[in-house]
Amino acid sequence: MPYGVYDVTADTGWVNVGTDADTGQFAVESIRRWWNTVGKSAYPTTTRLLITADSGGSNGSRLRLWKTELAGLAAEAGIEITVLRLPPGTSKWNRIEHRLFSHISMNWRGRPLESHEVIIETIAATTTTTGLTVRVALDTNTYPRGIKISNKEMKEFETAHLTRHEFHGDWNYTIAGNADKPATRPNSQK
Repeated sequence: MPYGVYDVTADTGWVNVGTDADTGQFAVESIRRWWNTVGKSAYPTTTRLLITADSGGSNGSRLRLWKTELAGLAAEAGIEITVLRLPPGTSKWNRIEHRLFSHISMNWRGRPLESHEVIIETIAATTTTTGLTVRVALDTNTYPRGIKISNKEMKEFETAHLTRHEFHGDWNYTIAGNADKPATRPNSQK
Protein backbone atom coordinates (compact mmCIF):
# COMPACT_ATOMS: atom_id res chain seq x y z
CA MET A 1 0.00 0.00 0.00
CA PRO A 2 1.44 3.38 -0.95
CA TYR A 3 1.56 6.35 1.41
CA GLY A 4 2.82 9.56 -0.10
CA VAL A 5 4.25 12.95 0.71
CA TYR A 6 4.04 15.68 -1.91
CA ASP A 7 6.30 18.71 -1.41
CA VAL A 8 4.44 21.59 -3.06
CA THR A 9 7.47 23.90 -3.02
CA ALA A 10 9.91 21.46 -4.65
CA ASP A 11 7.35 19.62 -6.85
CA THR A 12 8.68 16.32 -5.57
CA GLY A 13 7.01 13.21 -4.27
CA TRP A 14 7.98 10.59 -1.74
CA VAL A 15 6.12 7.30 -1.62
CA ASN A 16 6.52 4.68 1.07
CA VAL A 17 5.15 1.34 -0.14
CA GLY A 18 4.07 -0.74 2.83
CA THR A 19 3.66 -4.49 2.91
CA ASP A 20 1.67 -4.67 6.16
CA ALA A 21 -1.33 -2.90 7.71
CA ASP A 22 -2.28 0.70 6.91
CA THR A 23 -2.20 2.04 10.47
CA GLY A 24 -1.42 5.37 12.12
CA GLN A 25 2.07 4.05 12.83
CA PHE A 26 2.60 3.26 9.15
CA ALA A 27 1.35 6.69 8.09
CA VAL A 28 3.67 8.52 10.48
CA GLU A 29 6.59 6.21 9.64
CA SER A 30 6.08 7.21 6.01
CA ILE A 31 6.34 10.88 6.93
CA ARG A 32 9.34 10.12 9.18
CA ARG A 33 11.12 8.37 6.29
CA TRP A 34 10.46 11.37 4.04
CA TRP A 35 11.72 13.74 6.74
CA ASN A 36 14.90 11.75 7.41
CA THR A 37 15.65 11.08 3.73
CA VAL A 38 14.58 14.32 2.07
CA GLY A 39 12.94 16.88 4.33
CA LYS A 40 15.56 17.77 6.89
CA SER A 41 18.32 18.16 4.29
CA ALA A 42 16.07 20.16 1.93
CA TYR A 43 14.83 22.39 4.78
CA PRO A 44 17.63 22.36 7.40
CA THR A 45 16.48 25.46 9.29
CA THR A 46 12.78 24.67 9.46
CA THR A 47 10.99 24.61 12.75
CA ARG A 48 7.53 23.72 11.40
CA LEU A 49 5.95 21.15 9.12
CA LEU A 50 2.50 21.56 7.58
CA ILE A 51 0.54 18.45 6.67
CA THR A 52 -2.69 18.69 4.69
CA ALA A 53 -4.68 15.51 4.93
CA ASP A 54 -8.05 14.07 4.11
CA SER A 55 -10.28 12.94 6.95
CA GLY A 56 -10.05 9.17 6.66
CA GLY A 57 -7.74 6.22 6.48
CA SER A 58 -4.62 5.76 8.57
CA ASN A 59 -4.30 9.50 9.17
CA GLY A 60 -7.96 10.00 10.01
CA SER A 61 -9.05 12.97 12.09
CA ARG A 62 -10.31 10.74 14.91
CA LEU A 63 -7.36 8.35 15.09
CA ARG A 64 -5.55 8.67 18.37
CA LEU A 65 -2.58 6.58 17.27
CA TRP A 66 -1.93 8.95 14.33
CA LYS A 67 -1.78 11.93 16.70
CA THR A 68 0.43 10.28 19.31
CA GLU A 69 2.81 8.96 16.65
CA LEU A 70 3.02 12.45 15.11
CA ALA A 71 4.00 13.81 18.52
CA GLY A 72 6.83 11.29 18.65
CA LEU A 73 8.03 12.46 15.23
CA ALA A 74 7.73 16.11 16.24
CA ALA A 75 9.85 15.47 19.34
CA GLU A 76 12.45 13.44 17.40
CA ALA A 77 12.75 16.06 14.68
CA GLY A 78 12.51 19.04 17.04
CA ILE A 79 9.76 20.62 14.93
CA GLU A 80 6.16 21.68 15.32
CA ILE A 81 3.70 19.76 13.14
CA THR A 82 0.45 21.36 12.03
CA VAL A 83 -2.28 19.19 10.52
CA LEU A 84 -4.98 20.82 8.40
CA ARG A 85 -7.81 18.69 7.07
CA LEU A 86 -9.90 18.80 3.97
CA PRO A 87 -13.59 18.32 4.79
CA PRO A 88 -15.00 14.80 4.43
CA GLY A 89 -15.72 13.89 0.82
CA THR A 90 -13.28 16.43 -0.62
CA SER A 91 -9.99 14.53 -0.51
CA LYS A 92 -9.63 14.88 -4.29
CA TRP A 93 -8.95 18.58 -3.67
CA ASN A 94 -5.69 17.67 -1.96
CA ARG A 95 -2.74 18.53 -4.20
CA ILE A 96 -1.16 15.15 -3.60
CA GLU A 97 -3.98 13.58 -5.61
CA HIS A 98 -3.51 15.89 -8.60
CA ARG A 99 0.24 16.41 -8.56
CA LEU A 100 1.48 12.98 -7.44
CA PHE A 101 -0.91 10.04 -7.34
CA SER A 102 -2.68 10.88 -10.60
CA HIS A 103 0.67 10.73 -12.42
CA ILE A 104 1.65 7.51 -10.66
CA SER A 105 -1.70 5.99 -11.69
CA MET A 106 -1.18 7.05 -15.31
CA ASN A 107 2.35 5.66 -15.26
CA TRP A 108 1.29 2.19 -14.11
CA ARG A 109 -1.92 2.12 -16.14
CA GLY A 110 -2.26 -1.26 -17.84
CA ARG A 111 0.88 -2.67 -16.21
CA PRO A 112 0.42 -5.74 -14.02
CA LEU A 113 1.68 -4.89 -10.53
CA GLU A 114 2.91 -8.41 -9.89
CA SER A 115 5.72 -7.74 -7.42
CA HIS A 116 7.00 -5.12 -5.01
CA GLU A 117 9.93 -4.57 -7.36
CA VAL A 118 7.60 -3.68 -10.25
CA ILE A 119 5.60 -1.33 -8.02
CA ILE A 120 8.75 0.42 -6.77
CA GLU A 121 10.27 0.75 -10.26
CA THR A 122 7.02 2.05 -11.75
CA ILE A 123 6.49 4.66 -9.05
CA ALA A 124 10.14 5.77 -9.24
CA ALA A 125 9.86 6.23 -13.02
CA THR A 126 7.02 8.74 -12.62
CA THR A 127 7.88 12.21 -13.93
CA THR A 128 6.07 15.09 -15.63
CA THR A 129 7.10 17.68 -18.20
CA THR A 130 6.72 20.34 -15.50
CA GLY A 131 9.43 18.70 -13.38
CA LEU A 132 7.78 16.32 -10.93
CA THR A 133 10.16 13.66 -9.62
CA VAL A 134 9.29 10.84 -7.25
CA ARG A 135 11.39 8.91 -4.76
CA VAL A 136 10.09 5.64 -3.39
CA ALA A 137 10.99 3.11 -0.69
CA LEU A 138 9.73 -0.32 0.25
CA ASP A 139 8.64 -0.60 3.87
CA THR A 140 8.61 -4.21 5.11
CA ASN A 141 8.06 -3.28 8.78
CA THR A 142 5.18 -4.79 10.74
CA TYR A 143 2.47 -2.41 11.98
CA PRO A 144 0.17 -4.08 14.50
CA ARG A 145 -3.53 -3.33 14.30
CA GLY A 146 -5.74 -2.59 17.25
CA ILE A 147 -3.39 -0.48 19.39
CA LYS A 148 -5.64 1.28 21.86
CA ILE A 149 -5.14 4.58 23.61
CA SER A 150 -7.43 5.10 26.59
CA ASN A 151 -9.45 8.25 27.20
CA LYS A 152 -7.15 9.08 30.12
CA GLU A 153 -3.98 8.63 28.04
CA MET A 154 -5.45 10.76 25.26
CA LYS A 155 -6.47 13.55 27.62
CA GLU A 156 -2.95 13.62 29.10
CA PHE A 157 -1.46 13.57 25.61
CA GLU A 158 -3.64 16.44 24.38
CA THR A 159 -2.80 18.54 27.43
CA ALA A 160 0.93 18.08 26.91
CA HIS A 161 1.23 18.09 23.10
CA LEU A 162 -1.81 19.19 21.11
CA THR A 163 -3.20 22.66 20.44
CA ARG A 164 -6.53 22.65 18.64
CA HIS A 165 -7.15 25.43 16.14
CA GLU A 166 -10.14 27.71 16.58
CA PHE A 167 -11.61 26.60 13.23
CA HIS A 168 -12.64 22.92 13.40
CA GLY A 169 -10.23 22.01 16.19
CA ASP A 170 -11.09 18.32 15.82
CA TRP A 171 -9.64 18.41 12.30
CA ASN A 172 -7.01 21.12 12.57
CA TYR A 173 -4.35 21.18 15.25
CA THR A 174 -0.69 21.73 16.01
CA ILE A 175 1.53 19.26 17.80
CA ALA A 176 4.53 20.71 19.59
CA GLY A 177 7.93 19.10 19.21
CA ASN A 178 8.28 19.01 22.97
CA ALA A 179 11.45 17.12 23.91
CA ASP A 180 10.83 17.89 27.61
CA LYS A 181 7.58 15.92 27.51
CA PRO A 182 8.14 13.18 24.94
CA ALA A 183 5.03 11.44 23.72
CA THR A 184 4.73 7.91 24.94
CA ARG A 185 3.34 5.07 22.91
CA PRO A 186 0.47 3.17 24.44
CA ASN A 187 1.44 0.00 26.25
CA SER A 188 -1.60 -2.07 25.42
CA GLN A 189 -2.31 -3.92 22.22
CA LYS A 190 -5.48 -5.68 21.21
